[in-house]
Amino acid sequence: MNFVDELKWRGMIHDIMPGTEELLSKEITKGYIGFDPTADSLHIGHMVQVMLLVHFQRSGHVPVALVGGATGMIGDPSGKSEERNLLDESTLRKNEEGIKKQLSRFLDFSLERENKAIMVNNYDWMKEFSFLDFIRDIGKHITVNYMMSKDSVRKRLGADSKDGMSFTEFSYQLVQGTDFLHLYKELGCKLQMGGSDQWGNIVTGTELIRRKTGGEAFAMTCPLITKSDGSKFGKTESGNVWLDPEKTSPYQFYQFWLNVSDEDAARYIKIFTLLGRDEIDTLIEEHNKAPHERALQKRLAEEMTVMVHSHDEYEAAVEASQILFGKGTTESLRRMNENTFLSVFEGVPVFDIKKEIFISGVNVIDLCTGHSQVFASKGELRRLVQGGGLSINKIKIENPDMIIGTETLLNNKYLLVQKGRKNYYLLRII
Repeated sequence: MNFVDELKWRGMIHDIMPGTEELLSKEITKGYIGFDPTADSLHIGHMVQVMLLVHFQRSGHVPVALVGGATGMIGDPSGKSEERNLLDESTLRKNEEGIKKQLSRFLDFSLERENKAIMVNNYDWMKEFSFLDFIRDIGKHITVNYMMSKDSVRKRLGADSKDGMSFTEFSYQLVQGTDFLHLYKELGCKLQMGGSDQWGNIVTGTELIRRKTGGEAFAMTCPLITKSDGSKFGKTESGNVWLDPEKTSPYQFYQFWLNVSDEDAARYIKIFTLLGRDEIDTLIEEHNKAPHERALQKRLAEEMTVMVHSHDEYEAAVEASQILFGKGTTESLRRMNENTFLSVFEGVPVFDIKKEIFISGVNVIDLCTGHSQVFASKGELRRLVQGGGLSINKIKIENPDMIIGTETLLNNKYLLVQKGRKNYYLLRII
């Protein structure tokens, strides 16, 4: 597979330094991307960089994932309007372990593979640098004029900037350039990749390598992904969409991709999946014939959920999605873990009820009108029961005096009450 050609049709190249394609065609190349360890999980905003490394390895080259332990202690000014909090070493190490575990789902680190993936942490070499060593060995090779010409610096020092920029963040491009120099010398790494906002930092590295060693290194960036309406990709009302299932449940993850717009789905399926060109073209054609069936979104959500989580989690997410559309069963509710269950019914009214009343059993009418306010009156409840419109845990209630005991509880903690087709209430047992 030709790496550059593959990225071009997928819309994943923004800038590429002359000579890069020639380098990749003549030798197995080591190429790296830096990941910011500000959390112990990656989120889908990182997925473009992850997929760059995936394609790089599939093309026969050696992907190098750099965890920015040292640069994480500084804060990258690119694309930001203010300085961020700095992290201590123990937090950075914890975050590094979480990121490595996640990257192992996408990249092959196995020793027997000729182009096995490599993971490094720049703290391991930067911690040995004294300040005097740094300004002598690195700082003297890059002029202030050169550093000031970078967009990430100029924006922070311009008239619109409130607080300017600290020397710590100003030095960021030198630290990132030092990473490239180190990997060039120690691993023979000749290519750095990243988002388009990183172009200035990356070419500083190529310039440092040229001035320090006389060698030649290369740079390539991908576009920053946005939604079709121009808003930021990967954010929801509750924040980032994480790869960690404890932070974003597989159901929520699946729903994110399922709900993207038609225009975005046609772009995202090229960028974030490994589906081939012919298959994607067929999917887009099929989708355009019947957009209401959302073929693109369904396939995108499937590919991403299986890739990041597992096929079992994908099937569980699909099953959970059916519940809100009346296709769920008591058995499907019982199979759901608590995180998924709460994700599905996020935002529905919740009533807390003491567990003691279930030990001897409580009838439906007292449960829904006395111990909770699902119904305003017993008469309203009886009328809905007569009309066949009330269910508990997807079981239709035919007798308002039916007794509910502890064996009915979901996850030993919840009851799901449904009024009519769309009104849900959660009874949480405390």
